[in-house]
Amino acid sequence: MTEQSLKDEKVIVFQLKDEEYGVPVENVGSIERMQKITRVPNAPKFVKGVINLRGVVTPVIDLRERFELEQTEYNESTRIIIVNIEDKDVGMIVDGANDVVDIPSEKVDPAPKVVGSVDVDYIRGVAKLEQRLLILLNLGKVLSEDEVKHLSTVENNH
Repeated sequence: MTEQSLKDEKVIVFQLKDEEYGVPVENVGSIERMQKITRVPNAPKFVKGVINLRGVVTPVIDLRERFELEQTEYNESTRIIIVNIEDKDVGMIVDGANDVVDIPSEKVDPAPKVVGSVDVDYIRGVAKLEQRLLILLNLGKVLSEDEVKHLSTVENNH
């Protein structure tokens, strides 16, 4: 057990399909409404493009597509969560984000071998809270090092 895993943590909860996910509050810069995304050529399919967020060009990925979940139309509750991955701000499109939850460390279990339809590499644990099960994302695994580098080139070309 590392020092980090013994602490309680605060997470932003978001929805994808029928599941609830959590990312640490300290990795989240902001939660934005859906906005116009400028497509970029030669980007991986899950990279939707870039947005201009308060003067900063920020790459945006679609988590449904990244996790190979069925696509749906964006709607009023669709959000872009701006997270910091490897010192880079990246927008993640999610079905909804509306909750901040404190998770006691004893409520977190390691990721089971199979969790829904999301690749287990992206998951660092599962939190069991009363009537809810939260899948805790490992942001460092959502994008590979090469993909983070690619996003830097996407951003610099705009």
